[in-house]
Amino acid sequence: MQLSGLLLLACFAVGLTACSEEQPAYNEQQRVCISQRYNNYDPKQLKQCLDVCKNCLNGSVVTCNTSCKLKGAT
Repeated sequence: MQLSGLLLLACFAVGLTACSEEQPAYNEQQRVCISQRYNNYDPKQLKQCLDVCKNCLNGSVVTCNTSCKLKGAT
C-alpha cells in the first residue's frame, strides 16, 4: 500500500513539472535568431512557434508541430 502511494506522489510531481510555465532556455545564437524574426515573440502563437522552431532551433515540420502544440500553442 505504501509503494502505490509513493508511486502516485511521484507521478503527481512529474505532472506538475511538465506543466510548468517556464520559458525554454535558448542559447545565445537561438536568441539572436528569434529576436531577428520577432520583436515580441510569443511561443503560444502556433505560427510564430513553428517558424522559430524550424528556422532557429533546426526542427523538422513534424517535431516542431508536435512540440509547439505540447507547449500550448494555438
